[in-house]
Order: sequence, then C-alpha cells, then structure tokens
Amino acid sequence: MEGKKIIAICQSGGEFLTEKDGTLSYRGGDAHAIDIDDQMTFNEFKTEVTEMFSCSNDNMSIKYFLPGNKKTLITVSNDKDLKRMIKFHSDFATVDIYVIEEIVAPDVSNMPASRSSRTTLSETVVPVDASLDVVDFVGDTTQPDIPLDASLDIVDDASPIDAHIDIPNEISPIFPLLGHNDEKHAKGAQQWQNAITGVGQRFSSVHEFRESLRKYAIAHQFAFRYKKNDSHRVTVKCKAEGCPWRIHASRLSTTQLICIKKMNPTHTCEGAVATTGHQATRSWVASIIKEKLKFLPNYKPKDIVNDIKQEYGIQLNYFQAWRGKEIAKEQLQGSYKEAYNQLPFFCDKIMETNPGSLATFTTKEDSSFHRLFVSFHASLYGFQQGCRPLLFLDSIPLKSKYQGTLLAATAADGNDGVFPVAFTVVDAETDDNWHWFLLQLKSAFSITCPITFVADRQKGLKESIADIFKDSYHGYCLRYLTEQLIRDLKGQFSHEVKRLMVEDLYAVAYAPRPENFQSCLESIKSISLEAYNWIVQSEPQNWANAFFQGARYNHMASNFGELFYSWASDAHELPITQMVDVIRGKIMELIYTRRAESNQWFTRLTPSMEEKLDKETQKVRNLQVLLLVGNTFEVRGDSTEVVDVDRWDCSCRGWQITGLPCCHAIAVIGCMGRSPYDYCSRYFTTESYRLTYSESIHPVPNVDMPVVKASSQLAVTVTPPPTRRPPGRPTTKKYGPQEMSKRQLQCSRCKGLGHNKSTCKELL
Repeated sequence: MEGKKIIAICQSGGEFLTEKDGTLSYRGGDAHAIDIDDQMTFNEFKTEVTEMFSCSNDNMSIKYFLPGNKKTLITVSNDKDLKRMIKFHSDFATVDIYVIEEIVAPDVSNMPASRSSRTTLSETVVPVDASLDVVDFVGDTTQPDIPLDASLDIVDDASPIDAHIDIPNEISPIFPLLGHNDEKHAKGAQQWQNAITGVGQRFSSVHEFRESLRKYAIAHQFAFRYKKNDSHRVTVKCKAEGCPWRIHASRLSTTQLICIKKMNPTHTCEGAVATTGHQATRSWVASIIKEKLKFLPNYKPKDIVNDIKQEYGIQLNYFQAWRGKEIAKEQLQGSYKEAYNQLPFFCDKIMETNPGSLATFTTKEDSSFHRLFVSFHASLYGFQQGCRPLLFLDSIPLKSKYQGTLLAATAADGNDGVFPVAFTVVDAETDDNWHWFLLQLKSAFSITCPITFVADRQKGLKESIADIFKDSYHGYCLRYLTEQLIRDLKGQFSHEVKRLMVEDLYAVAYAPRPENFQSCLESIKSISLEAYNWIVQSEPQNWANAFFQGARYNHMASNFGELFYSWASDAHELPITQMVDVIRGKIMELIYTRRAESNQWFTRLTPSMEEKLDKETQKVRNLQVLLLVGNTFEVRGDSTEVVDVDRWDCSCRGWQITGLPCCHAIAVIGCMGRSPYDYCSRYFTTESYRLTYSESIHPVPNVDMPVVKASSQLAVTVTPPPTRRPPGRPTTKKYGPQEMSKRQLQCSRCKGLGHNKSTCKELL
C-alpha cells in the first residue's frame, strides 16, 4: 500500500437518506476530489478539506463507510483513523468522504441523573376504551387524578405534527418560557413553543394532540397530569398543586379530528425548573434519537442523556435513554421477533435468487428457532472448482438479543485468502448442532475427493466428521490444542515457562519429519515430563506435519477465517434475517473485488505463491544435484536430500506439505530443463483463483412476507429461541496463541496460576 494514492471524493452540503434495506445514501451537496496516501497526516487532510469547502475547522466532522457497508458511518478524527481508512480502501481507487458541519453544544450540567425507572406522570395514559367523564374547568374538581401506575405509554400509528403558529398574547404564559441559563440548553425545544396555540386548534388524532402537548410542555418546562384520557377526549392540568393551567380537547362530531375546546393558559407555578424527565416517554426519546442512531449505531445511553439535556433541557435517567434506544433500534431495524417468523420466506428467497444455493432451518417442538444453514451457490462452486479440499471449522458467540452461536466453514483460496463456504446460526454450540451443520454441508457438496478439516478435537465434532465425511482427514486445531495443554497441566509453572512450552509445541507441529518432531519434543521434555506425556498421548498423527496423512498445506489453526467472523460480529446486533443479509453482502463484495483484482494479474501463480516460489528459487544457487537412477536425484547443500520428480516427493517433505516445489526440487527441475511452474499444485494458479471467484452472489429482495402462504414450509411459525442475552457487558472471544503473552493471575498462597488468594482451594 505504501506509496499508492487513493482519490478521496469529498462531499458536503447534502443529506443522508435511509433506503428500504436500511442502507444510507447521500443526496445533494457539492463534491470535490483530492489525492491522499498513507503519508498524509490528519491535520493536512483536514486543512485541505476546510479550504475546499470554506467551512470551520472546529465544527467539521469527517466520516466514511467501510467497504461494502452502507449502514455504518465511521468517524476520522486523528492520524490513526486516517491511516486505517486508507488501509481499508487499499484495494480501491476511490473512497467516499462525507464532510458534516456540526453545531458545537455547550457543556453539560453536572447534575446527576435520577436512577428511578418509574413510569412518569405524563407517561400515564388510561386505556383508549376507558369511559371517563370530562371534567369541566368550572365544575367539580374532586375527581381523583389517574394513578401513577395506571398504564404505560400508548403508541399510535399517526406521526406527530409540529404546529408553528404564533401564540396570541392573551394566552401567553405568565412566567418566562426559558431562563437565560436554560436557553442554551434547550435549543431543540424552542421550536415547540407554539405546538399548542389555544382554543380552536385542531389535530388529526388523539395521539397527535398528546405529542403536541408533550412538546409544548417540554418547551415551556412544566409537568402535566392527565385527568381524562381516552380515544375521543383528553383533559390535562398542570402537575403543580394549585396551578390553574388546564386544557381540554375532544373529538369533533362526525369526524376523527380532535379540537381544543377549553384552555386556561395561565401558570401560577414556576414550571419544572429542575428539568426532570416527566415528559420524556420512551417513544418520545426514540423519536428524537432515531435519525442520529441511523449513522451512529453505537450511540450510548449516557451520550443520549447528555444530548437530550443539552438540546431539550430535560434530565433523563440512564434507563429512560436505554429503553428509548431499544425502541428506536426496533423501529429502524425491524422486530427481532418478526425476523424469526420471516425465516421460511427468507430461505425460499435466497434459493430463488441464487439458484444452486442451500438455505434451510429447523425449529423445536414449541416452534422456537433451532438452527439456520446458509451456503450460496457462488461459494459452493468456488470451493469445488478452485480451492484446495481444505475446510476450517470454527464458531463464534453472537451477542444478539437472543444470543446464539455462528458455526462457519471457510476455505483458503489460491492466494491464501479467506473464502467463506457455509455458515449456520444455532441456538447453542452443541455436538448435535455441529453434526447437523456437517450433514447440510455434505448435502450441498458434489465434491468426491477427500477433504481435510481443520477443527477442534472435541469428541462430538471428531465423531461427526468421521461419520459424515468417510474418507476425510481431521487435523486438530493447534490453537485449541495449546489451550487444552495449558489447562490440563497440573504442575506449577510460571508464565514464562508456559510460553516456552507453547513455542515448542508449535515447533513440534510444524516439524516436517519424525526425527525433527522427536528433537523438538525432547525440548519440551526437558521442561516438563507432564507436558511431554500429554503431547505423546494427544494423537500427533492428527496434528503434526511429520505424521499427518491429509493435506493441510501448513495451515494449523481453525480460526483462519477471522475476516468472516468479524463480519458476523459487526452485524450481530441486527435481527437474524438482516444479519444473514449483511454477511451475504460482504461475501458478494469480496467475490466481486477479488475477481476484479485477479483480472489484473499476469503471472501464472497467484501473487503470494509467486513470492513463496521465488524465495525457494533463491536458495538453489548453493545446491549440487546428482542423478541417482531414473528421475530420482540427490541434492546436496546444508543437508542431503533425495528428490523423486515423478512422485513430486522430496525427503525434506517441504514439497508435499506446501504443494509448492522446495528448493531441492527446483534445483532438480532446473537441471532437467523444465519449469518449476509445471510442478506446482493447480490450486495455486491464477486460473484456479479466477474459477474460485467466477460466480456471483445476487441480492435477496427486501420484500414483506406474503399474506397467503403457498407451501407447507411457509406455513411454519418460527418464534425466537428461549435464550436471552444476560445483563452486563458481553465477553469477547479471542483467537490465537497470542493470549499466552498476557500475564496470568498467580496465587500468593499456593503459587498456582489462574486464580488468586481469595479463590484458592488449597487448605490453609
């Protein structure tokens, strides 16, 4: 990437619009182009942009989309962000930049938020079918107030309409609308000062009247209480005891319109100067933050609290903000519950728009979701035509509302890039779910050659692979093997000693020949006899290069597909159908991008394999080749090796393990006057790489489920799984042996690792 320039298309003055599929599009404004590279600093970039658009440097925000993701905007605010953006777009000629001028909000009050999560007074609404008498302003006022817990907020379908009409002087409130100190904290509420104009004002529905009343109360900073509240009449009074402010509205006969019939606009109280959140219902908070949540999906409740206080002068508590965000998310993304019910139709649409794909699901006896399998035709075709018969199986937990786990099968393309083949969303990672996943994978394949699986050696998965793929090979994942070794060690070893054992275990696994394997194993034995015995009994024939019978091409860990797992992690908060569609979009873009890249290659092998072959070729100059018999040669250098050209075999075993000729084989091939390219695995050729990415994934239309269900599968009702995400921050699953570099807890009592004195089980 170093030295390569990218054209930044800078856009400003437009607006973001949300499409039906949830993606954002930018409309209007001006656009200019500038060249950027990884040598440019953020200040240089920002200065050039401000000069280009003549905007303020302080109030400017710079954002961009990740490749293939038009739903989440990323902010660039420092040099590291800028370099990361350039790295993300290193495979593209251009990157779209959005320059947004923001209003800098003043400092927020330090007043602590209330932790109460009670239903507030103005949230209290009686059921719409309640029959209550209208209280006349000059009549009986002994009618008791509606109790605090009468009901929750009612959400109508009608959208609130802001009325911008001047208030007549005769009905203006007698106290100032906003004090000097509050005015800067309630800029957003000032637009609602005229939401209620007085007697005769009409509204299309009761819901519109309630929303206008709530905005009016927020703008004028007072709390109110319902005296009557049903589908055709609403009577409200000021919450302050003795304050005469009241309003009554009811339906106009023979219409659905609501009209203000009586209003006393005079306040003798001081309003709600404390700016509590009485007027801020969850639905109101959702309506306020929904637009911002579109391009800031990580909008935190504490930030919502601060922004509402700054813009509207209302002090929410954390739970009001959290609940409002949850409602807004569901309004933007759709219902999690409904997404499960759409699975039958969604699976049919995947197979309809992508013929040759397999998308299927199962439910439990109670109709709750059990598991979903998806594999697109482009992935199946690409794996079978251009990839090595090598699959990596791994799982990641989903931190969605209903938890679950994603099981994935990924392959390695000819350039050693991740190629997604299939994935399954299950309610939990169990032996039965792994078995079902492999059964679906088997039914989707038409491949006949043996497949090597790199996966954990857990019992269920081991038995399922052997049972379903009869002639396959199971290579144990070295990462999981390392973790299990450390867990099983009973001795008291320091962190440094454990790190050395892990390094030696990797050396044992990569050792090409039995004698090299034994030499590395002796190194572990000198550290710990217990670790030595554990490794001997861990079935080295399933993970050590020296004894493994399958072809794993020196790939030792099952977490090869980290890129694929990151896609799922980025989309885990979405409803299940949207999460699957985001993954589909990522795979679609990956295929398109790599196909376009490979069309620019003019080498016989892929770039990474060309580089590896070149490194081996450079070692040839110091080798001496002697003919033994037929096409068998002896090659002398630092060691003496025997090369059999006909069998593609070298005694160093580098040729067999990697699929590329080793330096000894290249020396022999050169002496025979042949090209080493003729002795490379076909999976590493540019032709095979292009076959891998020759098919395309097509979009799945975002259409509603039909009312009339034509097939028996569509008649299935799918409900969410019973599991729910536990409270607290979700744990993060890490990959790779780098975890060993972290210092572990050490008990001061028994000197053991992994616990401290308070949890030590040793007797005092």
